[in-house]
Amino acid sequence: MILKQTEMMLSPYSGIYDIVVPKDNFLRQLNELVDFSFVYDELKDKYCHTNGRNAIDPIRMFKYLLLKTIFDVSDVDVVERSKYDMSFKYFLGMAPEEPVIEPSSLTKFRKLRLKDINLLDLLINKTVEIAIETDVLKSHTIIVDATHTKARYNQKSPKEILMDRSKKLRKAVYTIDASLKDEFPAKPTSNELKDELDYTQKLIDVIEANQTISEYPQVKEKMNLLKETVTDDIEQLRISEDEDARVGHKTRDTAFFGYKTHLAMSEERIITAATVTTGEKTDGKQLQSLIEKSMAAGLEVETVIGDAAYSEKANIAFTKGKNMALVAKLNPSVTQGNRRKTEFEFNKDAGMYVCKAGHLAVKKARHGKKNIGKNQTNTYYFDVEKCKVCPLRDGCYKPGAKSKSYSVSIKSDNHSDQAKFQETEYFKEKSKERYKIEAKNNELKHRHGYNISKSSGLVGMQMQGAVAIFAVNLKRILKLRG
Repeated sequence: MILKQTEMMLSPYSGIYDIVVPKDNFLRQLNELVDFSFVYDELKDKYCHTNGRNAIDPIRMFKYLLLKTIFDVSDVDVVERSKYDMSFKYFLGMAPEEPVIEPSSLTKFRKLRLKDINLLDLLINKTVEIAIETDVLKSHTIIVDATHTKARYNQKSPKEILMDRSKKLRKAVYTIDASLKDEFPAKPTSNELKDELDYTQKLIDVIEANQTISEYPQVKEKMNLLKETVTDDIEQLRISEDEDARVGHKTRDTAFFGYKTHLAMSEERIITAATVTTGEKTDGKQLQSLIEKSMAAGLEVETVIGDAAYSEKANIAFTKGKNMALVAKLNPSVTQGNRRKTEFEFNKDAGMYVCKAGHLAVKKARHGKKNIGKNQTNTYYFDVEKCKVCPLRDGCYKPGAKSKSYSVSIKSDNHSDQAKFQETEYFKEKSKERYKIEAKNNELKHRHGYNISKSSGLVGMQMQGAVAIFAVNLKRILKLRG
């Protein structure tokens, strides 16, 4: 059964909060900013209302997840802190003397209550709604970009995952008391996951038995991570390291294994939309969805700012059809062509290209259909007999080839209009705003643990993204509100 928590539990000690949690405390401000009853409204159908024991209030459970993301700690550590941190207890709606939940409850909450909920759009839309109501979101511009998150297991086998976490825990112990090594269990020699799980549990038991060592922060943190890996992701450990994660490319020479989060953000640095995909997905294909989601959240979009990845033909046509300005530079292959300028030059009088040896093309042909797929091309054909004996043929003419041609892409009307637009002062000024989203990506990764996924699977990554974006948006709203 579920009982809705409408107010803080009555307690003779409640007055403590007025002393130790001042009005300018971040969590107190957060409680005043957000009406968290929307969590109950969304999740009430996930509970049985007629049978069973009373469930922990879903609002409190959601707030635990929010605290976990804001302070980037494990389930065990966020519950532990809620025992003594009065600002945590106040935020959670607890009486000062009230006992805390079992950390394992958070695992069940994620898996059972948040399953099949479109949490990502729900939480982003809620923050955009709050931003509009508090009058801090006024712009009609969104900035788009994608950030990557490495898979938690990073292409390691389940056994390697446990071995790595155990190794880090042992190292943390050795820095305090190397003699404890003699009490540790023998490392397994088989390749069986079960044996590694048994060893992991024995290792944890030995360290926990030594209360002095286990209370050191560097030991406690790594031990909690190891325990959470075993309890929260035991199902994934038995199946695969991460079946959904894919290899993506940050640059031509650097790759990662994991996921991508595609973001749209207002000029006030409030995220208005997001989609989470596997790592190999291209950025440009997500633009239309980001625009539509931002508009559905309540934002009037007039300008879209992004890098060259978003300037593909379909996106130019889409934004043009909605009377939006797309501030994204065309790919150089569209504006300049893929050939070096010194190889072929266009003779305007003859209407043909001339090669570097001075030979004029003898004919041209147009290929492709207008407004369908890729741009049409004009192909210019040269006299191959001249090419065979040309002194500059090396690197230009392939011996034995029956023809020599040079193709030039014909810019579509959309490409031509975009090329002109990117030379305007408005385009140049708006382009300077793009750095803001890179700073937001950095905040997500380095302050809220978004550089590595917390669990395996696309669903888990979407859930992590939802809570992380909710947290950074609320922080930003509070800052702008002053």
